[in-house]
Amino acid sequence: MNSSLFHRSLSGRRGLLLGAGLGAVLAQLPAWARSGSDHPEHDPFTLGVASGDPQPDNALIWTRLTPPAHWLGQAEAPPLPALTVRWELAHDPAFRNIAASGQTQALPEWGHSVHVQVNGLAPGRHYFYRFMQGDAISPTGRCGTAPAPGAAVPRLRLAFAACQRWEHGHYAAWRAVVQDQPDLVLFLGDYIYEYAQPANAEGLARPQPLRTARTLQDYRDRYALHKSDPLLQAAHAVCNWSVIWDDHEVENDYAADQGVGDPGAFLARRMAAWQAFYENMPLRAGALQRSLQGLQLYRSLRWGSLAQLHLLDGRQYRSLQACRTPGKADSGSVHTDRCPELFDPARSLLGREQEAWLGRQLQADSRHRPEAARWSVVAQTTLFTARRRPSGHQSTDSWDGYPAARQRLSQQIAEAAPHNSVLLGGDIHQNYVCAVPTLADRPPGAGNPVLASEFCTTSISSRSGTTQDKVDALRAHNPQVLLARCEERGYSLVDITPTTWRTQLRTVADPLRADSPVTTLAHWVVEHGRPGPVAA
Repeated sequence: MNSSLFHRSLSGRRGLLLGAGLGAVLAQLPAWARSGSDHPEHDPFTLGVASGDPQPDNALIWTRLTPPAHWLGQAEAPPLPALTVRWELAHDPAFRNIAASGQTQALPEWGHSVHVQVNGLAPGRHYFYRFMQGDAISPTGRCGTAPAPGAAVPRLRLAFAACQRWEHGHYAAWRAVVQDQPDLVLFLGDYIYEYAQPANAEGLARPQPLRTARTLQDYRDRYALHKSDPLLQAAHAVCNWSVIWDDHEVENDYAADQGVGDPGAFLARRMAAWQAFYENMPLRAGALQRSLQGLQLYRSLRWGSLAQLHLLDGRQYRSLQACRTPGKADSGSVHTDRCPELFDPARSLLGREQEAWLGRQLQADSRHRPEAARWSVVAQTTLFTARRRPSGHQSTDSWDGYPAARQRLSQQIAEAAPHNSVLLGGDIHQNYVCAVPTLADRPPGAGNPVLASEFCTTSISSRSGTTQDKVDALRAHNPQVLLARCEERGYSLVDITPTTWRTQLRTVADPLRADSPVTTLAHWVVEHGRPGPVAA
């Protein structure tokens, strides 16, 4: 893209977001997140702050330093040298009672990102943190440690969300998340979209001037664009986030080492995208694998005796979509009679190593173990529940495209028999509430009991690409689907207690408005010991 055209684009609508600097962001933050210090002309903390997976004895805090905001995305942006960054973690938002402090280096080879693990903290506590470079002070973030292992916990509030394409809508949902004050946000993939803006900009919420992302700098610029949004920054600042990826962090519908076009070029693109994901997410250094040949994203988080959260990686290890030609785009669906490969038991969405790991984690959740958590939660990227279509066509990129692997996971849950099992998903830009049966591809009934509940959240902003009439017809053909809605954007809010799981489907009135109100579309409950969601 012509650099002068790019600069003019930045001077427009996006320039208002980025060029306004920290002040615009701080106006959206809670009072404790606003710094009273004077800011220098160039504030390097334009992307905000974040904290990662809560652990009982440590916190992971993150930021990434950038050149002046008006240079973001330009090839001739002045390079930043390695910079010394100071950090503080305190018991209070005024930083009068410091719990820990130190300094680290923000290195250009890692995009000037900073990932600091602060050890020696007390379990079940809230802390406040900030970064400093020269005279510049970042916004203040609020993070927390997880309860001690086995601790009796009365409640966990979490929000889970996915899919936030910049052009399709504003991030009004994140303002509501800040107001909800969750303990944890689970982001289930498609934090960015790799596409250039569509040629026809009619109906888009806000333009973006970036080309299709292929290089490391392209992906860094894409994260800088998304993270320039003040509402997203505010949501990161309010609590810990646990993140996994889906496909658009790299390329639509990629599968492990298979993408569109030249294999070597795709692997270079994937490596660039994976590095940018690490640079821009609040992940511990332990997520990095040798020579950045992958990121260790599947993991479990414990919340006292209340919940065990298993986060899965549905992209890095999966088999190629059924009947897809290597190097070509996925068709999206196949007819079950014309694609026997669909049912090959060797095919996996998670990869056999991750499947085995998850099986061990679920066995530890067994109700027969005295230390088992009350709620066993599998958080992954897409819809798990089967959707049979009268046409005989079946989706290839969701769990419908991996039916044998889905049945293996259903069997793992059935054999482990946790107290309560709940699956969370995203990806499809629709709200689904489902009762998951033991035989996953058959409707629930007397001979096929329900063993788990599923809540698949809609997108923060990305359009669904379907109609409610089509979704209603699909639901009528699948009794395990209790609710299916495609027209709303938003997120899901969950309150968990030892006796009850409550999910609110929170929806944005108008995704084209940054100030759009957010309301509750539906409210579903799962009672302890009674698998399957019930409308409240």
